[in-house]
Amino acid sequence: MSEFLVLDLGLRDYAEALSFQRDLAAARLAGRVAHDVLLLVEHPPVITLGRSSKAAHLLASPEALASRGVALHEVERGGDVTFHGPGQLVGYPIVDLTGHKQDLHWYLRQVEEVLIQAVWTLGLHAERNPGKTGVWTGGRKLASIGVHARQWVTWHGFALNVTTDLAYFDLMVPCGIADVTMTSVAAELASADPDALAASTRSAVIDAFGARFSRTPRRVTQIEH
Repeated sequence: MSEFLVLDLGLRDYAEALSFQRDLAAARLAGRVAHDVLLLVEHPPVITLGRSSKAAHLLASPEALASRGVALHEVERGGDVTFHGPGQLVGYPIVDLTGHKQDLHWYLRQVEEVLIQAVWTLGLHAERNPGKTGVWTGGRKLASIGVHARQWVTWHGFALNVTTDLAYFDLMVPCGIADVTMTSVAAELASADPDALAASTRSAVIDAFGARFSRTPRRVTQIEH
């Protein structure tokens, strides 16, 4: 079984992490990075606007966001408006789909399945919502997914709410879905130990990613590209 590299960036500014993953995707495309990569990161509060974003789905002005310490970025990923922030596990898979299946819809379903299987190991049942990208539990949205690809190499990815302050989602219409209720792993499991939950969720996602994409994880502290 081939490897995939796992690099944990820790708490990282969104713009810095975006630049890093773009550079890494270009290196993967050029063959300077020989393996698929899963970047894991946590961001300070930030709202991102994907290619399908509607102005009406952002419910606060840039000035109001800034006053609350929330950054705002327009990006090339698919999807609408979403939030990243403390307590989320954000994953950016840099995957060369020519080594898997050259089908972005297939890829989105695989990323969903990774998260579904990961939270299942934590004791939480999750599922898809037909016609809507992401991961849900009991009709509440647990994770958002938005990706971009060039010549079948992917970047951007998923945001799984683990111990996230869900009040931030009141600043938008999350993913453009009216009346959606956002939730988190901690809210669903009533976990009393957020640090332990964050660590176990991270491990579960890495294992599920490896199983779904038939790759063995290898944790690294840097990637030369």
